[in-house]
Amino acid sequence: MILKKTNAVLGLLSILFMLGHIGYSTFCYLTFYYNPFLKLVFAIPFMVLVCLHAVCGMLTVMLQKDGGSMNLYPKKNIRTILQRVTAALIFPLLILHINTFSLMQLCAKKGLKAGIVLLILAELLFFAVVIAHVAVSLSKGLITLGFLTSEKTMGVLDRIVYICGAVFYCIAVYAIVKGQIFMFLLS
Repeated sequence: MILKKTNAVLGLLSILFMLGHIGYSTFCYLTFYYNPFLKLVFAIPFMVLVCLHAVCGMLTVMLQKDGGSMNLYPKKNIRTILQRVTAALIFPLLILHINTFSLMQLCAKKGLKAGIVLLILAELLFFAVVIAHVAVSLSKGLITLGFLTSEKTMGVLDRIVYICGAVFYCIAVYAIVKGQIFMFLLS
């Protein structure tokens, strides 16, 4: 149970740092202001927390009974399945996300507009996968830590998180994709 609780704490802290990272990135793209130091301030702690959370999550699934058969109650386990699928998708998309700006610069330099469009589409997918993972995981983390005990409260919290996630997604997509289009497709 210590591993699950540690993973829940790391996951919840990752969410807080994710909001900071999204907020700073959105601000940068909306204002065309960039500070390399602030980028690292918002990105590195977030990446460290996410990596630790991922390792704890994998260990939890592999070493504890948490990784058991989910086909017995498919409707009840859809959130867990979605949580694990999104977690797995984050890794390859994260590698692309970390390199997106330099790849877009390279594509722009070589006149590969289709490459830029594909990178933008990958960013859209990455944002959706990360926010979906957070949306299905937040209340589960609070349950693991004992902060949430009522199914009714969980349902209300889940709806709030889904709505907030959709809003954050739309804001980030608007700001970042608009900035990428302006910088790399219209220049």
